[in-house]
Amino acid sequence: MADKIFVTRQTVSNWENSKSYPDIQSLLLLSQLFGVSVDQLIKGDLETMKQEISQEAVDSFNRESRIFAVMCIVSAVTFIPLAALALARDQWWAIALWAIMYAVTMHEAFRVEKLKKNHNLHTYREIVAYSEGRTLEELEAAEERGKRPYQAVFKVLASAAVGVLLAALAIWVAGFLGG
Repeated sequence: MADKIFVTRQTVSNWENSKSYPDIQSLLLLSQLFGVSVDQLIKGDLETMKQEISQEAVDSFNRESRIFAVMCIVSAVTFIPLAALALARDQWWAIALWAIMYAVTMHEAFRVEKLKKNHNLHTYREIVAYSEGRTLEELEAAEERGKRPYQAVFKVLASAAVGVLLAALAIWVAGFLGG
């Protein structure tokens, strides 16, 4: 190959080891030799590098997501027992303990949301693909972008439903402890 594009084998070795890059003339000869456009030679690597997801970033996202999930479960499961303890025995430290757990949960939620924003993850499918260290194909990505407006409405409705359920639960606990 080196002979066909009029460079030394050492030059090709330097290109392969990222010590240097081909000049314009060499790129033109390489494109003719391999039967691809110069654009494909250059952009092919750029597209691959853009789509390659850092394993460290994936591991960080997965770790933060697991911490958030555990904190959500702990906050949900401990709310009623700690509220009952605080109301029945006048142990207000129990509510303070739950408030701290809730604050940690919200902190993790913001960290996960920041990671999602940094990696442009909006839909469940995008998040799953990212957590597996891969990206969606172009058609799949277009389908997911089409879902985003509807997800905003769903988030509002789901948040309202959770709020109503928590209010009903708080009324039930107050009635149970009061009666």
